[in-house]
Amino acid sequence: MALGRHRRGDRGVDYWPGFVDALSTLLLAIMFLLTVFVLAQFILSREISGRDEVLNRLNSQISELTELLALEKSGKTDLEDTLANLQSSLTTSESERSRLQSLLDRGAGAGDAVNARVGALTDELTQERQISARAASQIELLNQQIAALRAQIAAVEGALQASEAKDQSSQARIADLGRRLNVALAQRVQELNRYRSDFFGRLREILSDRENIRIVGDRFVFQSEVLFPVGGNELDDAGRVEMDKLASALLELAQEIPAEINWVLRVDGHTDNAPLSGTGRYRDNWELSSARATSVVKYLITKGVPANRLVAAGFGEFQPIAEGDTLEVRSQNRRIELKLTER
Repeated sequence: MALGRHRRGDRGVDYWPGFVDALSTLLLAIMFLLTVFVLAQFILSREISGRDEVLNRLNSQISELTELLALEKSGKTDLEDTLANLQSSLTTSESERSRLQSLLDRGAGAGDAVNARVGALTDELTQERQISARAASQIELLNQQIAALRAQIAAVEGALQASEAKDQSSQARIADLGRRLNVALAQRVQELNRYRSDFFGRLREILSDRENIRIVGDRFVFQSEVLFPVGGNELDDAGRVEMDKLASALLELAQEIPAEINWVLRVDGHTDNAPLSGTGRYRDNWELSSARATSVVKYLITKGVPANRLVAAGFGEFQPIAEGDTLEVRSQNRRIELKLTER
């Protein structure tokens, strides 16, 4: 009887069920925190998907950490299942123990067998408690690993913030460089416009006595008859005289233009819309206009104008300055145009 009272007293002070409930609550809280963390990680990965290569590498690291957390979460679920099984076994053992204790109270003859059975169940209960202790140790290790993962993620977030700050600084520098480049380009354009005005002024003085030389916008226009014979591409005597004047003006102006201004004189050849027979030296107006522009360029080179400052282009009959098929209109469209521009 004293043994029975002693057993009932031990059962009254058993804290194990409360410990298991507290441990389950702690596990649920950890699960909730992990769920919030995974959701936050997903949102963070969505926000930084458009970053540069450095941010992509950081996103890859975060993805690996998330996968590791998922693995840890799976392991934790297994531990929870183990604890549930242990709790079920413990409940069964407690029920069996109560039943045996009842049998012990009703029959003293079966006391030894019951005591042996209770001892065996007590040993099993001790082993189950040891297993529970090991499971709790594993849970503690899992919590430490989670804390380490959080520290790594915090470091990654710090690196992301530093990268964003660096990116903003780079964008500011790029904007400043763009503004400075626009200012420099504007200055270059102003300088080129000034020298273009000087060039136009000097050529206007040199060629002012010729009626068949016109100024159209920012170009000097020579009628082809002034420079070439009909259907030919070689400069005649009058054409060479005019090109000598042009070369002198160019050489004088080239000495004044700063070296950093990459200027060129573009020579454009144009013809009228009368088709060629195709049996002569040139098959069409494309070839004739290109040959005349090239002839002017080559002559200017012989007069000392640098070849890298000259450009020849042929437009055939496809860029007329007058519309129609009259002789006067065709005469206006047969021309050589000179334009000082920047390469």
